Amino acid sequence: MSHWPLRGGSEWFTLALCASARLHPFWTLSSASFRVCPPLGERRLNARTDLSLYRHSSKFFVVFLALLVWAFWPSYFTRLFEQPSFWFHAHGIALTLWCVLLVVQAQLIRTGRRSWHRLLGQSSYVLAPAVVIITTLFVHYRLAPALRGARVLPPGALYFLALTLISIAAFALFYALAIWFRRDAQVHARWMVCTVFAIVTPVTDRLIGAHFQSLIAFMPRIDGSPILPAAGFLLTDALLVALTVWDWRANRRFGVFPAALAVLLVYHAGTLTLYRVPLWNAFCVWFLGLPLP
Repeated sequence: MSHWPLRGGSEWFTLALCASARLHPFWTLSSASFRVCPPLGERRLNARTDLSLYRHSSKFFVVFLALLVWAFWPSYFTRLFEQPSFWFHAHGIALTLWCVLLVVQAQLIRTGRRSWHRLLGQSSYVLAPAVVIITTLFVHYRLAPALRGARVLPPGALYFLALTLISIAAFALFYALAIWFRRDAQVHARWMVCTVFAIVTPVTDRLIGAHFQSLIAFMPRIDGSPILPAAGFLLTDALLVALTVWDWRANRRFGVFPAALAVLLVYHAGTLTLYRVPLWNAFCVWFLGLPLP
């Protein structure tokens, strides 16, 4: 898909000249602004590389969904009727539906069903806020009964609150940016891909704990406990660096993936350090004291 929006008959005429004469990029005048018309070969290259994002993202979403089911199979999917409360189901269903939506949406674009993609995409206006709200309430439900009233929270609780609350804030930010840029299909798609990177650690933590326990010895520790999300942090950062390099070399784009990496680096650093900050303790005491359901 071309990145070069055209308006008006004069620009279509200029595009025709570019296509027939194979000219170098030059400036064209429109009523709004000067625009660049790229050579035909560059437009074809951009179309191929942009389509590759949809092909590979659909596979990436399928792999992540499969890993999510694998990670939560022992503790949730095989024990659906043994969960201690409604919140476990609400949290699990919301995140699973989000991953399923990403798989279906990428597949619809890959197969050219854009009208279905737009129609189904409207469900994200409900599902994404539900993920944010349910996860926030679930975290409160898990910790508040045991810690409400405490003025100084233990390091493990402060770490866990940073891990979960900042991750859901990053998820919300990436989704909001995807919706803000929904009329720019390429930018929109990249921000939707990034929503997965904010919710990787619940999957990697469980897979390491169950199947790759030898890695635990290399994890940093807080109050004597290994911080398994560090492995997920390293994985997501490496993937975003690779995507940044790919996007620049293939599409000459340098915006979404580096910005997402910067946000996640702040999230990762905050998770590993905020438990030492008195202001974070004060915020968490206030949060756990809220009369939430």
